[in-house]
Amino acid sequence: MKIGLSTYSLAKQLQTKQMTVIDIIQWAADQGAEHVEIVPIGYDLHEDPSLVEAIRQKAADTGLDLSSYTFGADFITDSEESYEREIARVIQEIDVAHKLGVKLVRHDVGKRAIPEATVRSFQADLPKLAQACTRVADYATQYGITTSVENHGYHIQDSERVLALVHAVDRDNFKTTVDIGNFMCADEDSVAAVKKSIAYASMVHLKDFYLRPSYRNPGEGWFRTASGNYLRGAIFGHGDIDVWEVLRVIKHSGYNGYVSIEFEGMEDCLVGAKSGMDNALRIWSEV
Repeated sequence: MKIGLSTYSLAKQLQTKQMTVIDIIQWAADQGAEHVEIVPIGYDLHEDPSLVEAIRQKAADTGLDLSSYTFGADFITDSEESYEREIARVIQEIDVAHKLGVKLVRHDVGKRAIPEATVRSFQADLPKLAQACTRVADYATQYGITTSVENHGYHIQDSERVLALVHAVDRDNFKTTVDIGNFMCADEDSVAAVKKSIAYASMVHLKDFYLRPSYRNPGEGWFRTASGNYLRGAIFGHGDIDVWEVLRVIKHSGYNGYVSIEFEGMEDCLVGAKSGMDNALRIWSEV
């Protein structure tokens, strides 16, 4: 396992201009990270293309791997023209990933609001989602890049839907970014979901959540799951996920790739990211 940091974890620092992505790479190295996952929130590699080479150089200078390029996408569109336009945009992002020198890409595939994120909608959407992902993955083969879908965004969030998409695409270079926390957004047990998914993982995100039932509204800072329960981001190891068992499952599965800390709690993000990374390393050694 190579433990590292998603730049998403320090989005608050980026959005308030207290740190740049270059600062974050240095900070991650100083905390003992082995890699950085590039997530363009708080910076834009298209508005400032010079950042691509600056990021590559900073990673080389600090000895960090650039593990993955992670960005959004939505192939559920209202017209064939917008569908083709979105595929073309995602393919352009694959070119950016190649310039960064990464070999892993994570992109979303489709968004629907909770009331619309039904099994019927998923079955209807699956052929076009699979077609889009196939075209992107096939384009990425020229660079030796593996693309992936994350369990994210309600519609493609539980493990069975993610794996249905992976199997429908049926490409060696299309896998899943397994986010151990995001399964909870679909009210799925993280341990069970990771057991199902880890064999298909190209990347793992470690995050933690506090969970409260639907009838106990905790107030500000919480969001709803698909069935109405409440979640709030936690420092990895502080929340309600059995992270010891999740890491044991990952470790004994034989997965030996990149693992990124994703912090999205209410605590100071520098504290949350550092504490989470330390906890992940400690628990990994114990399981």
